[in-house]
Amino acid sequence: MEDEQGMSERGPARSAPRDSLFLLTSISTADGIDLGKARIRNLSATGLMADCERAVAAGTRIELELRGVGKVSGSVAWSREDKIGVAFDEAIDPQLARKPVAAAGSQQMPDYLRVHQPPRARR
Repeated sequence: MEDEQGMSERGPARSAPRDSLFLLTSISTADGIDLGKARIRNLSATGLMADCERAVAAGTRIELELRGVGKVSGSVAWSREDKIGVAFDEAIDPQLARKPVAAAGSQQMPDYLRVHQPPRARR
């Protein structure tokens, strides 16, 4: 079922392969107005699809923070209820979002590489 703009029920055609994942982020307008949390369902070099806490209108300029990638800006290409499709202003490497994020201070040497000293005798 296509309309005159060439969009199917799933939204406009994608220009890059998508990678399914679940990431939580916060979305704001380019002016810094908080639009709430979003759960990213799939990600590509040129955009994403997300479930939002509330509806965000198509055409809205947004910014969001992607784990492993950093701040990303773009515009809402389509919007249906609480789901949005975002087209990024600049291409990203979506695989960076899949890399594990180490907690602060967790960059310690593994136990098997540490020099173990025998317990000290009590006096």
